[in-house]
Amino acid sequence: MSITKVVVAGGGVLGTQIALMNAYYGFDTTIWLRSEASVGRTQPKVERYSSLMIADLEKAKALVGSPMGAYVYPRGLIRDWKSATAESIDALIAAAKKNFAEKLHLETDMAKALAGADLIIESMSEDPKAKIGVYTAMKDLIPADAILCTNSSTMLPSTFAEYTGCPERYLSLHFANTIWKNNTAEVMGHPGTAKEPYDQVVAYAAQIGMVPLQLHKEQPGYILNSMLVPFLDAAEKLWANEVADVETIDLTWRLATGAPVGPFQILDIVGLETAYNISLMKPEAKDPNSITSKLICMLKEKIDRGETGVNAGKGFYDYSK
Repeated sequence: MSITKVVVAGGGVLGTQIALMNAYYGFDTTIWLRSEASVGRTQPKVERYSSLMIADLEKAKALVGSPMGAYVYPRGLIRDWKSATAESIDALIAAAKKNFAEKLHLETDMAKALAGADLIIESMSEDPKAKIGVYTAMKDLIPADAILCTNSSTMLPSTFAEYTGCPERYLSLHFANTIWKNNTAEVMGHPGTAKEPYDQVVAYAAQIGMVPLQLHKEQPGYILNSMLVPFLDAAEKLWANEVADVETIDLTWRLATGAPVGPFQILDIVGLETAYNISLMKPEAKDPNSITSKLICMLKEKIDRGETGVNAGKGFYDYSK
């Protein structure tokens, strides 16, 4: 089976980026959304991220011939940097604009969205009940040969396989934020995943400009988040425990490591709702006296004020100006 039609369930930060990468490479792509209100929230993300992708291609033209170009070009958008020219990048920009306009669709009717799908990528919030609800709703609508993937950043596919109706064709496919530059695709099956769909997903990931990273067994957090989440968690606990303020913690990390951003800047990109949901799943979250419980309350206060990160214009930092 060749993959030609892709459905992304969920129009959050990564769901939107995943859909745009598929459209960029010419796949017939649909984002399924729960309601018209969700459409209203997703459309600005589509406009923002497609504009950022085009802008990075424009910037790449100035990098042609520069020694630094090979380190900073948008790796997911340009397959062969060595042969790239300003003219070839202009052609990519023209094709991208055309594909974004013609290949990407938003749909609230689940049956219409899933009809004829070859690959479905669930990219809902990190809420087990929400994911189970979506799988239960879609399991009788999934085409017989379609592959179902989850982009969950922390949860194991074996947790949800029984709810999908197609456990042998179900696995994890995890992308990093700013997918068009940080072009990793972690592919992780569960014990019941068949080899053929796993191999098809690996091949597909390469087709959309990703570097497929194959995991040999289930691991909460895959490879990337097994390293990233403890790092962010340590920073959050320093903040919640009032050891230092957000700006000082970020500054410490940047100065000591040479990293371009600190942990709270990363959290703003990821989104505070994701950080909040991950914290809720920790066992110590049930202890009202724990630092994790205090952190959850602090994150909830920001979320309730609409300070959910870069996309909202404010998170730990103000991006409105």
